[in-house]
Amino acid sequence: MARPPRFDLAQLLDAAVRLAAASGPAGVTMSAVAKEVGAPSGSVYHRFAGRTVLLAEVWLRTVEHFQEGWFAALEGETDPRRAGSAAARHVVAWSRAHPQEAALLLYGARDFGRAEWPGEQADRADRGHRRVRDAVAGLATALGATDTAARERVSLAVIDLPLSLVRRHLRAGEALPGHAEDLAEECTAALLT
Repeated sequence: MARPPRFDLAQLLDAAVRLAAASGPAGVTMSAVAKEVGAPSGSVYHRFAGRTVLLAEVWLRTVEHFQEGWFAALEGETDPRRAGSAAARHVVAWSRAHPQEAALLLYGARDFGRAEWPGEQADRADRGHRRVRDAVAGLATALGATDTAARERVSLAVIDLPLSLVRRHLRAGEALPGHAEDLAEECTAALLT
């Protein structure tokens, strides 16, 4: 019987998140992850075919975790304005609860080598992107936003605005202010009226 692995996938990806939060994607190397968890490099290579796959997996796990709550917030309200406000509030609340992951998401998938991701990871990323795009389009339709400018306003309200609030504080190395969720929600509600 094979002995269970000493370092599981979650431990390795958690270490990669810490490294990315501290040093950006460049800080996420196979040897750095191994050192972070006190594992031999072989443990990391056993789980990931190479650095490209490691970068893809740390990005995807983080963005999928974020999106899980974002979709729940958006789909948890029947009124489209309240749904949009709840989604914006989630962006800030999740970032507050997960500061290292939020710091990682300040980068884009491109910074994590998106162009070189293998098919499986590229397909996951594409599915997630389509799901977000479709959710925003559905919200826009529910709000009666039919022209390009109105649809852009919806995207600004539920994605760009709350992300900019988070980004400004995280890039400055500051904690999010206590009123940030309320501010994101209020601004989104104003844009969606």
